[in-house]
Amino acid sequence: MPIATGNVTSTATAVYTSSGNTAVTFLSICNYSAANVTANVFVVPSAGTAGNLNTVLSSILIEANDTYQLYAGNEKLVLGNGDTIQANASANSAVTTVTSYYSA
Repeated sequence: MPIATGNVTSTATAVYTSSGNTAVTFLSICNYSAANVTANVFVVPSAGTAGNLNTVLSSILIEANDTYQLYAGNEKLVLGNGDTIQANASANSAVTTVTSYYSA
C-alpha cells in the first residue's frame, strides 16, 4: 500500500487527495514539537471546502511529541476521485500526517 505524507499548517490544506477511488486504511497526525497543539481534520468532497459539515476531528489536543491515529486496524474510509483529507493545526511547523491507502 502506498503512503502520502503532509505538513499541517494553520490553514486547512489537503494532506491527501484521492486519485480515482481509494480506501484510506491508516491516518496518523504527529505533533513533533515541544508544545501541545490542537488540530482539525476534514473529509472534503471533490471541489468542496473544509468546514463544519465535513469535520471528522475538531480541536483534538495532541500533546508535545505525541501521535494521534484516526484510522487504524480494519477501518477504512472510501474516497472518490478528487476527494481530499484536509487538516489544520494551532501552530505551523509542528504537525505532520501519514496516510496509507489503496486504490480500488
